[in-house]
Amino acid sequence: MLEGESGLLSILRDDELRGGSQDTGYNRSTGELFLANGAQFNVYTAEKPRGLRGPQHHAAWCDELAAWSDAHIGDVDTKDQTQGQGTTWSNLLFGLRLGPNPKIVIATTPKPVKLLFDLVKQAQTRGNVHITRGKTSDNLKNLSQTFKANVIASYEGTTTGKQELDGELLEDVKGALWSRALLNLAAVEVTDVPESLKRIVVALDPAVTTNQDSDETGIIVAALGLDGLLYVLEDHSGKYTPSQWATVANDLYEEWQADAVVAEVNQGGDMVENTIRQVNPNINYRGVRATRGKVLRAEPVVALYEQRKVRHVYQSLQELENQMCSWSAATGQKSPDRVDALVWAVTELTQNVEKRKAQFYAND
Repeated sequence: MLEGESGLLSILRDDELRGGSQDTGYNRSTGELFLANGAQFNVYTAEKPRGLRGPQHHAAWCDELAAWSDAHIGDVDTKDQTQGQGTTWSNLLFGLRLGPNPKIVIATTPKPVKLLFDLVKQAQTRGNVHITRGKTSDNLKNLSQTFKANVIASYEGTTTGKQELDGELLEDVKGALWSRALLNLAAVEVTDVPESLKRIVVALDPAVTTNQDSDETGIIVAALGLDGLLYVLEDHSGKYTPSQWATVANDLYEEWQADAVVAEVNQGGDMVENTIRQVNPNINYRGVRATRGKVLRAEPVVALYEQRKVRHVYQSLQELENQMCSWSAATGQKSPDRVDALVWAVTELTQNVEKRKAQFYAND
């Protein structure tokens, strides 16, 4: 926001800075910028919301608001979620009390988080929020051919592309099994994940073709905590060749010291296991085969979310959450592979618990 080719310092002349130079007008260590006319800019971070408690301002410029660490809480200071210390947004609002008409400018990718939905609702109901939108395509003449080939071509038409390239705020699809409200309740920070986890699995829903129109391979890491809750930890889904998805799954298996790799084998059959064992012959592998429809398999998993038994590590699962809230069987749309991998992961973690309980009581 201050430095680099797009920062304020790139457009401010030396004579507009206090003391006539960046050395005298800008203090990088404290995040302070002083102009010759007496104006002062202060930099804050959403990683430390309490830094905004106390200072007061005439205006604020918020960058990438949807990526703030507490954006999933919304525009209300909810004490049970913030320990009474306020959110970045609520603390900012309390400090905007100088001058006759304090204002805020927000520049952000429209990621589907509660705070952004709250602000959009304000624009629709109160009229005190004005929204402008821009697409990557509006700026094509200033982008490199490499960016067009590697980024635009890869994400055009995907949910990520709608969000990142077209500036769309993705909302719930009517009839979707999951809702944004449900996933907001599941959001936790990575620091809230217990250090001791009972079981960890890497779930794999492999694509069996490798052309441009191939499906993604769903790869999800999930765990069962000692607290009895399920934690969805990482999403590494993407378009891979068989050797690539096998390597990614094995790397996650070793990184997390997982108990098993669980893979759907309806289409790939023995090929899936053989491909994975070429990477790691000693991997603990479990092949699972779908015997029920996707909705029937997903419904027990949705019930666990409704019972507040599943947690999502915030910010690392946004593409997965987009797919969860945009898939509806009623539309005839094929279920996304990230969702399939999630369902296999949660099913594996919960079914095994039930099986062990049944075996315990049978032997008692």
